[in-house]
Amino acid sequence: MFLRLIILYLLFLPLAINAQNSTQTKYVFFLHNKFLEEHPLNASHPKYGPAAYTAILEKLQSTNSVILSEKRKPGTDPKMYAKKIIIKIDSLHSYGVPYAHISIVGTSQGGYIAQYISYYAKNPDLKFVFIGSSFKNDSMNKDRKFRLYGKILSINEKTDVGAEPLSSQHRFKNSGLKSFKEITLNTGLEHGFLFKALDEWIMPAKTWINSNKNL
Repeated sequence: MFLRLIILYLLFLPLAINAQNSTQTKYVFFLHNKFLEEHPLNASHPKYGPAAYTAILEKLQSTNSVILSEKRKPGTDPKMYAKKIIIKIDSLHSYGVPYAHISIVGTSQGGYIAQYISYYAKNPDLKFVFIGSSFKNDSMNKDRKFRLYGKILSINEKTDVGAEPLSSQHRFKNSGLKSFKEITLNTGLEHGFLFKALDEWIMPAKTWINSNKNL
């Protein structure tokens, strides 16, 4: 039921807003990895095991937050999906939600979609958490005009093959971000770290989301 309610919130944002009375409520869009895009929720990756989608959503939840998520269709275009989420973000804002109370959290492919949201929205108040979404030869390096905007936390795993700190990427160096933090984990799980509802990445993400300070 919890998962169904989360998906309902994404489809019908006014229901999510009307269910919350606190002006401090945080709205969190969670964008899952590519594996879940192509497989059922109960499928198991041959190397990393099942993607703990529901467990991750439950652990991201706080008493003052609404989690907005859905399972993407196979072959989803990242750029088009990013624009779809921006429409929903602006819809939240039109109902009175401050942009500073909206966060976008993405793992792997979901993190790349989150970066497109950052680029297209160009909103300095939105918060972002990119998890396992920065690699040496990733496609975003091909666009030299790509910029990041907003308050950004990037989390990578040291043993993730080909991973590279976002701070070393051209898109970061060209962005001039005023609010940025980077964390490198060492779980030994390679890319599988984001398949699990690990405190190592979920707790820093929640801290970033829930902070009311000027990060």
